[in-house]
Amino acid sequence: MRFLLRPGWVALIVAVVAFVVACYTFLAPWQFGREAQRAAQQQAIDAATDQPPVPLASLSEPGAGVSPEIEWRQVEVTGRYLPDAQGLVRLRVVDGRPAVEVLTPFRTTDGRLLTVDRGTVETPSGAVTPDIAPPPTEPVTITARLRVDQTDPEQRVLTEAGYQQLYAVDSRLLGTATGLDLEPGWLQLAAGEPGVLGAIPVAPDAGGAPFTNLSYALQWITFGVIALLALGYFIRLELLQRRGPAQRSDLRRALAGDDE
Repeated sequence: MRFLLRPGWVALIVAVVAFVVACYTFLAPWQFGREAQRAAQQQAIDAATDQPPVPLASLSEPGAGVSPEIEWRQVEVTGRYLPDAQGLVRLRVVDGRPAVEVLTPFRTTDGRLLTVDRGTVETPSGAVTPDIAPPPTEPVTITARLRVDQTDPEQRVLTEAGYQQLYAVDSRLLGTATGLDLEPGWLQLAAGEPGVLGAIPVAPDAGGAPFTNLSYALQWITFGVIALLALGYFIRLELLQRRGPAQRSDLRRALAGDDE
């Protein structure tokens, strides 16, 4: 089996083994993990939906913000929007078209400063920013879901067209850019609430077809099996091609287990 030592075959075997190892140690477990996360997130959403909205103070003390333990819970807060400190989240997509998310600080009647995600607005082609309907100027009571901050590893904030523009829904970045002491986390408005724009679906990442990640994981496992079978087939073919007719016949029987 000297051909196995040839550079071409060595490279092929190394590549196939590396691919199979990646399938079984990284790609498939990664998709299994995503499926578990999706299921856990949906379970948390369902549990929170079964509970009626409560005052924010009953779940989070002033300044504490939103922790993962209370994410997705529905709360009620009363106060005023602060549109002068409004920010936008770039690079969003709605129905295949570019859009932004609108973040508007909200001062509650007891003095807390919160970040409210009013939803999305589509960005017309060629426009730097869309026209954004202003929020109510009078005090309002809103019902929203609690969300933890997203993270932009580069912590980018741009000032453009009169708005602080971010790449993630992050109250910390918005607070730094506007000089407001915003509490960690944010509130996601539902359709019909005062000041809402294009309401964001609850857990859009979890709204795909059921078991999508599970099917991807099984596909990676299958790809690994196919790669090994294909490698074995080509090795067998190479062995047959490098021997004479009599040796090929003997080799076929040996490979088939009929070398008696």
